Amino acid sequence: MNDQSMTSPDNTQLPLEDTRRHQLVEVTIDSLAELGYVGTTLAQIATRAGVSPGLVAHYFGDKDGLLDAAFRSLARRVGNRVRARLRQVSTPRGRIQAVIDANLGPEEFEQRTGTAWLAFWGQVLQVKSLKRVQAVYQQRTLSNLRGSLQKLVPADEAQRLASMIAAMIDGVWLRAALSGWREADSESARALLTAFVDGRLNHVAQVTPARVRGAGPAAGERFASINPANGEVLGYVTAAGPEQVNAAVRAAQKAQIGWGAMTGTERARILRRAADILRSRNQELAELETRDTGKPIQETRVVDVASGADCFEYFAGLVQSLSGEYINLGTQAFGYTRREPLGVVAGIGAWNYPLQIACWKAAPALACGNAMIFKPAELTPFTAVKLAEILLEAGLPAGLFQVVQGFAGTGRLLTRHPDIRKVSLTGEVGTGKAVMADAAQTLKMVTLELGGKSPLIIFDDAKLDNAVAGALLANFYSSGQVCSNGTRVFVHRKVKAAFLDKLVKRVKAMRIGDPMNPETQVGPLVSEAHMHKVLSYIERGRAEGARVLTGGMRVTGEGMENGYFVAPTVFEACRDDMAIVREEIFGPVMSVLEFDDEAEVIERANATEFGLAAGVFTNDLTRAHRVIAQLQAGTCWINQYNITPIELPFGGVKLSGLGRENGRAAIEHYTQLKSVYVAMGDVDAPY
Repeated sequence: MNDQSMTSPDNTQLPLEDTRRHQLVEVTIDSLAELGYVGTTLAQIATRAGVSPGLVAHYFGDKDGLLDAAFRSLARRVGNRVRARLRQVSTPRGRIQAVIDANLGPEEFEQRTGTAWLAFWGQVLQVKSLKRVQAVYQQRTLSNLRGSLQKLVPADEAQRLASMIAAMIDGVWLRAALSGWREADSESARALLTAFVDGRLNHVAQVTPARVRGAGPAAGERFASINPANGEVLGYVTAAGPEQVNAAVRAAQKAQIGWGAMTGTERARILRRAADILRSRNQELAELETRDTGKPIQETRVVDVASGADCFEYFAGLVQSLSGEYINLGTQAFGYTRREPLGVVAGIGAWNYPLQIACWKAAPALACGNAMIFKPAELTPFTAVKLAEILLEAGLPAGLFQVVQGFAGTGRLLTRHPDIRKVSLTGEVGTGKAVMADAAQTLKMVTLELGGKSPLIIFDDAKLDNAVAGALLANFYSSGQVCSNGTRVFVHRKVKAAFLDKLVKRVKAMRIGDPMNPETQVGPLVSEAHMHKVLSYIERGRAEGARVLTGGMRVTGEGMENGYFVAPTVFEACRDDMAIVREEIFGPVMSVLEFDDEAEVIERANATEFGLAAGVFTNDLTRAHRVIAQLQAGTCWINQYNITPIELPFGGVKLSGLGRENGRAAIEHYTQLKSVYVAMGDVDAPY
């Protein structure tokens, strides 16, 4: 045996004795992988190592001692990988994923290591020393899982779920090993566990009160907003509780009386000034939005602020012509209708377009004479506060637009408040159902703009360059975090190969990096937890048989080590029943499917519980209108995608929501209609 010294993982020199022990352990693992437990003996190890059996016995005593040392070495390697992965994440869900990824990493599915592990597992019940090693290994796994789960679910559920995950890690690996690594590999095993954990956590979230499962801070507690590009804290805000929400409602009620009595022209004057201030502060607001969301500055400075300003300007113009209707009832009477404010309304925003969504809700509400209390998403709390400052600067009376911060508990205080007459939510389907249930208790009006899994259909006569550009806009703008994204891309079989060739070249050329750099085209996802969710879907896609043409991984190089970056990903060989095709991922993940027939693709496009958006690319405009008419979606595009002018109503059908944002349609959702009968003759009573 070579007597040269070795280095430890921290690059320090190991003593000669430790070097020899380490080398003998490595030889033992080789022997176990080739000969199994029975064939591995002290004499056989000595022969392989080129030393005497006595020297092996000197270090380890007997065969059980040698195998104990080898088993500890394998367990220690897994433990080191777990610790290394845990150092890279900070969220509870990320730490759970770190344990899964380390225990089911490619190293554990490698033939040599896997076969050696299998030899040990077969002897655990017979050899006490191996049983002790196994107990320590399993307890460490349970402890890591339980500690993270207790921050997400109640303690008793955390205990049960930790045991289930640990058992599944061992079971999935063992089944793969016993099949000779044919039934599963590292990617599919991790995808299976990830899907199980996400499913279980989602189930618990639906049946457990938010405060019990640790969904957010209590009233008066501060929470941080994190820059997703580097993981640094941007600042802190304080969660609002019942006292703060009640005070906001009282202030809003008081301010709304005078505001609602103003003429449309008077209100419009203030809204136009707000639009002007938004445009004048475009760069400042865009930079704040980029730091808070991670969206590239090249997006936020041309879309987010500008769209909000356009919205205020549009409704400033529209409100001046806001009127009711005259109804002729003959010579003895006439009638008319009045459009009146609802009173105090609430807006609950999403994290992907924080400022734009706040404007889209505030502008029509204020234009129609209402007061609004707005809760931004807890991940992106800052630009809504800036909007409140801008509205005050524009002349809006205090109390008419207020911002309350917090998590689901704060939102529920708004949706259940008896003096709030309407709730407008942009968010997930599950949240929308909860809001609607709460609103039903006091018969509030609701506008719900929820999720989607929208189809983009590309016919064989489409201009392919335009279709590719449309698919890019439909999948990778804002790192794929757009509710209307056309993530199910149906391409006619005749042009699929050419489409994919052009598409993949353009995707590979996209620049990922610091979102504050004007050259960056793809920024990070909004949070570490969301990044892991998106990566888990990518693993599920692979496990279900879809093929990654480009992307498919986290990006950590060149200053992105601490950010939440995922490479734009394109899947092909997709089927309609795959999770990546059926479920909303909300990340830079495109699924490409092929079709042959118009009727077929319409049926497949509609085979979803969602109905937010849809797009069609074709040079045959007759077909374009015919197909659009049959698609079950509220917002559609022909030869374009994800363009949302303020003048057009925006919203969905089915589980994608109720009501509409923007356009004249929004007026109906922020006013109530009063009918007035005016008599011009005597009253003829039959009594």
